[in-house]
Amino acid sequence: MENNSKRNNNKPPRISSSFTFYALLLLVLIFLASYLANTGMIGGNRDKKTLADVMSYIENPAYEKESIQVNGTTVIVEYKDESGVSHIVNQSVPYEYVDDLIDRLDAAKKDGLIDDFDYKEPFDWSIVINLAFAIGSAVLLIFLIMNFSKQAKDGGGVFSFGSNKARLSSPNEVKVRFDDVAGSIEEKEELSEIVDFLKNPKKYAALGAKIPKGVLLHGVPGTGKTLLARAVAGEAGVPFFYISGSDFVEMLVGAGASRVRSLFADAKKAAPCVIFIDEIDAVGRKRGAGLGGGNDEREQTLNQILVEMDGFDSNTNIIVIAATNRVDVLDPALLRPGRFDRRVMVNEPDSDEREAILKIHAKNKPLSKDVSLHEVALSTSGFTGADLANLLNEAALLSARRNKKEITPLEISDATFRVMMGPEKNSKKLTDRAKRLTSYHEAGHAVILRAVADYQKVDRVTIIPAGRAGGFTAYKPKEDLDYYTEKMLMDSIMVSLGGRAAEELFLGEISTGASSDLQHCNRIASAMIKKYGLSPKFRNMVFGDENDEVFVGASFGQVQPYSDETAAEIDKEIQRIIDECYEKTKQVLIEKKNVMEGLATRLMDVLKVDGPEFEEIFVKDGDLTDIIARDPHTKEQAKTEASAEAVPAEEEKKQDDSWSIDSAINEAVNKTPESPSEPQA
Repeated sequence: MENNSKRNNNKPPRISSSFTFYALLLLVLIFLASYLANTGMIGGNRDKKTLADVMSYIENPAYEKESIQVNGTTVIVEYKDESGVSHIVNQSVPYEYVDDLIDRLDAAKKDGLIDDFDYKEPFDWSIVINLAFAIGSAVLLIFLIMNFSKQAKDGGGVFSFGSNKARLSSPNEVKVRFDDVAGSIEEKEELSEIVDFLKNPKKYAALGAKIPKGVLLHGVPGTGKTLLARAVAGEAGVPFFYISGSDFVEMLVGAGASRVRSLFADAKKAAPCVIFIDEIDAVGRKRGAGLGGGNDEREQTLNQILVEMDGFDSNTNIIVIAATNRVDVLDPALLRPGRFDRRVMVNEPDSDEREAILKIHAKNKPLSKDVSLHEVALSTSGFTGADLANLLNEAALLSARRNKKEITPLEISDATFRVMMGPEKNSKKLTDRAKRLTSYHEAGHAVILRAVADYQKVDRVTIIPAGRAGGFTAYKPKEDLDYYTEKMLMDSIMVSLGGRAAEELFLGEISTGASSDLQHCNRIASAMIKKYGLSPKFRNMVFGDENDEVFVGASFGQVQPYSDETAAEIDKEIQRIIDECYEKTKQVLIEKKNVMEGLATRLMDVLKVDGPEFEEIFVKDGDLTDIIARDPHTKEQAKTEASAEAVPAEEEKKQDDSWSIDSAINEAVNKTPESPSEPQA
């Protein structure tokens, strides 16, 4: 492979034919201009004399004429004046006056004014110039026409608005197979029937079976819909037309429909083949929705797609595969039988499928022996195939940045959080006040998660800013979950409120750092009532439509599906759920006061606590003795910071003796309702 790459790199860059043509044309024009200038036809004379002056020298007997030459339309006279000084006169003569010049020279010769003269027949260069420009113009016109025709055929250029813009891959170029698509077992089984039809269409025709004309792949981004479509073409060994939905849309009216016609015409010539339309929702949205009218360019394109798919013959071996992330916005006519007959949901991979995907992307990456792809798969719940590929690539980049020859679990872990949260901002300086606030906030999240959510475990707690977060608590599920119980949702609300409750209990003030947490818990509480029917007051009732309208114009005629009184009751129920969870959260934090203090202290010292260390702190009720003993540097640093903060802490205590952690906890205990699980009046 290296020899081939070197050989290719040593090749000189290719020069396009159009550039060569224009360069040669420019050189020819420069040559003609320089030649005409040298011959005196353009550009002026060597001696600023008129023809009358030249004849006066020739016919003047006082001058001694040494030589007279007439070269076509140029007269060169060499003579000596009265003082014996030699002169040369070079004068051009218009072509129509050459005969008169020769007659006068003959007359001068007869009169003895000159001995003789040399004469060469003139050549009419205007004929050559006119002919050259005529031929050049014809060649240039032919070249431009051929160039525009080629561009139109290739899908570009000025005259290609309505031509097919799909990229065609021949069977030899499509190297993707089903084995290259890890996971997606059921999806590959659905598509394998399409492959068999493309290979053996007569088998299905003999039984009277009609293969689906269109297959719609839908799912969240990054699940491998495009890869599956390429695998179908690769397995069948047929040409593959790839085009995006946005490629049909053009400023000119009718261009999209023309491109659809051109695409299907080319596909029929190359049949059997596969047409893949990526992001079909760009042109396949519901007609009549929004503010556009029926003459919208996007709707014309969709109409043409519907016509072309309905116009297939039963024996036309063309399979149309489309992909979208928003199947809910597609036009119903596009999804009916006879067009996209089969819909394949490409789900997010489970833990086993994630492990298989990781093995494929880790083939050319040197992993250390202690890297377990099974553990990585378990810790990346919710990751798609694209996310997993990005994770391993980030881990490889981090290993190269740290001058390592192998990818270790540390790089895998750092890359996971880098993909989820963004790069850590280690250069940002944190004040002691900010460290303290963030430490207790994140400790509140982690402690509540460990105390109430037994189906998840803490993976990392850090107060290092990353992305837009000042710190974060990362956790991972112990197993893949396809559902959530009412208790799980309530626990999730408590985890979101853990940071705000910790600030109130242990710092005596609250900050804006819980804004995203509050949004999260409000969304969950709203979904429990409106979507899942999990509220005691509105048990088994749902409010609103599951498919929210995404079009601007279609929402004008919609009305609220419930009364204003019900909306007010829903708001009260959301408030009740959040308040109940908040009181429970504070009660748990009071019970785990020692763990909170130990974890917050550790975070202020080292800024980052991983899962095993957090578990040790939680089990030992916040005792850091063994942890500090294993880390002497941290122990010395903690002593130094403690002595430096002793005086300010005393001053703060003197300034505000009205508040302390114990008093705040006692106050919270007194305010805690005896039975928080029951609705309050």
